Amino acid sequence: MTPDVFAPASLGPVQLRNRIVKAATFEGRTPYGVVSPELIDLHRTLGEGGVGLTTLAYCAVAPEGRTHAEQLVVGPGTREGLTRLTEAVHATGAKVAAQVGHAGPVANGRSNGAPAIAASAMPSPLSMQMIRSATEADLSRVTKAYVEAARTLVECGFDVLELHMAHNYLISSFLAPQLNRRKDRWGGSLENRARLARQVARAVRDEVGDAVAVTAKTSLSDGYRGGFDTEEALVFAQMLEADGNLDALQLSGGSSLMNPMYLFRGGAPVKEFAANMPFAVKWGMRAVGKGFLKSYPFEEAYFREKALRFREGLSMPLMLLGGINRRETMEQAMADGFEYVAMARALVHEPAIVNRLAAREVAGGACLHCNRCMPTIYAVGGVYCPPQLEGSAPLATV
Repeated sequence: MTPDVFAPASLGPVQLRNRIVKAATFEGRTPYGVVSPELIDLHRTLGEGGVGLTTLAYCAVAPEGRTHAEQLVVGPGTREGLTRLTEAVHATGAKVAAQVGHAGPVANGRSNGAPAIAASAMPSPLSMQMIRSATEADLSRVTKAYVEAARTLVECGFDVLELHMAHNYLISSFLAPQLNRRKDRWGGSLENRARLARQVARAVRDEVGDAVAVTAKTSLSDGYRGGFDTEEALVFAQMLEADGNLDALQLSGGSSLMNPMYLFRGGAPVKEFAANMPFAVKWGMRAVGKGFLKSYPFEEAYFREKALRFREGLSMPLMLLGGINRRETMEQAMADGFEYVAMARALVHEPAIVNRLAAREVAGGACLHCNRCMPTIYAVGGVYCPPQLEGSAPLATV
């Protein structure tokens, strides 16, 4: 029997009121690296709007693991704010996840004041510095940092920990052949390149037990030559399933370093990015932005075809992500055998869209996928949906 996407469901040890997840999207509401009232209000609003699970992004496990200085590091300085956030979300009846990760080569070392690390040394397009190759000591330290962050987040009341293993962040940089040129036990074969991901998942599960659900965001494909491709990505997912440390996988794609629009699809807002990016990056974006922000036409559930290969090759619960706006798309995902659906831009546009879809007030959200919300993470006040472009029209209502 096909499950009802709006009915209660379990995610590991956690009971959700429905199967709809707010995907992690950096909110731009952590000035000075702390939890702001605006960040709490955003996730409270999403809870009131009907999502079963809202995801806080981005919770770095170490100072050099932030993408830039205005992201929070899980620790004593953020514990109180994180606790207030979970309490606010729980008061709405929703559950709350924390996306836990280390940005690796996606980190701006100049902004962070701490050198970035990756699988192999490479130049950083963000800081104009060299990123150094992680040492054995670094990888041991980072794994312990994941454990410490997991412990703190559980104490703060989070229901789900989402381990970030995609988008060429640190763990994903080890998986991508082009970014991992190592000759030691962390490079070469897929088994070696997957070692860090599996080590972190095991360490986190050993720490938290069944107190919370543990999931991972993984790539269907990095979307560029030399990146993690779909064939290896499926084998990697099967490794994670066999290890038994995760309650679900959220299937994503693209690379924040090499091909970000592979994840987002739709409009490529080059001018808006150039206007909002930090000064050091602004001129480079103006010069090469059109080549970097490639154009992919938007279509509903654009990762579905690749994700179906994962559904066929895995038995563990999966979250379908990628341009989900309409009730019929959610229902099709359930019929396809996916256990959950994840939304982001549609909820930036209209935080209450889940309630409206459940009540059949509308057939779908009005997000145009122009992607002009993306650069607003750098704006004062954080991410928001800019006014719709002249001549645009929302999706049909019922």
